[in-house]
Amino acid sequence: MIHEFAPAKINLFLDILDKRPDGYHDLGTLFQTIDVGDELSAEANTSGEISMRYNFPQEYPLEKDLVYKAALLLKQELGVRAGADFYLEKKMPLGAGLGGGSADAAAAFRLLNRLWNLNLSSREMESLGAKIGADVPFLICGGSAFAEGIGDRLTPLSPLTLPAGSALLVATPLCAVPTKAAYAGCIPSGDARWKAYRKSDFADFKSGAFNKFEETVLPQFPPIARLKQEMLSLGADFALMSGSGASVFGVFPSRLQAENAAKKLAPTVRYEAVADFFCGFSH
Repeated sequence: MIHEFAPAKINLFLDILDKRPDGYHDLGTLFQTIDVGDELSAEANTSGEISMRYNFPQEYPLEKDLVYKAALLLKQELGVRAGADFYLEKKMPLGAGLGGGSADAAAAFRLLNRLWNLNLSSREMESLGAKIGADVPFLICGGSAFAEGIGDRLTPLSPLTLPAGSALLVATPLCAVPTKAAYAGCIPSGDARWKAYRKSDFADFKSGAFNKFEETVLPQFPPIARLKQEMLSLGADFALMSGSGASVFGVFPSRLQAENAAKKLAPTVRYEAVADFFCGFSH
């Protein structure tokens, strides 16, 4: 049995730069993996089949599971005859803006690369991962990276770290944000803010924190707006929605303050975790 960690991601900065002719949007974002997430395990089988088990029943059919899709893609693209029996310890919530499904798919690529002795490079896995989802290429290696396009054009950065002694709290309210609702009414910013951010001291998370989706999501989903305000009132130096929602993360001056805030928020959220940045996997 081989094991692989699937870390969650947050967006320390996220802007919508432009709308593309194909209907998608060009983004500018700073991705960061954190040290909480799902756990994926698998062992090879000789039947050639892909099977999935979970720690609790999932809300989607097997064909929609991104781990399953990643395994099938590798079999089809590389002519792999072996199969795999997966067990997914699912902790990250769905529709949370934490990249949960994409992180699981990325973990599947890393795991199967070892299990099936594929000898794929990180770049090759990223290229395949882009066929599964826009966040998958980043989550193959994780760490800290600028991303542009639909999130697939990556510029890896030296690992960022939280200020000494501080801790991050991520929480997901009792709602989910459909992607269509997040984009509805969102007017692209152009690239001026993004270009300025890339040249700034982006390690100063508080001064640079920005998420364009907050403009459309917070008015539509009051529980997310309340969660952000509650984190600030509980002592966070700053708080920001991740991705297109629904999760919010805050950086607290100490781990104890983050843990106390997590306890107070627990009755009103569907997921909460105190975390640190995760430096990623080797390229």
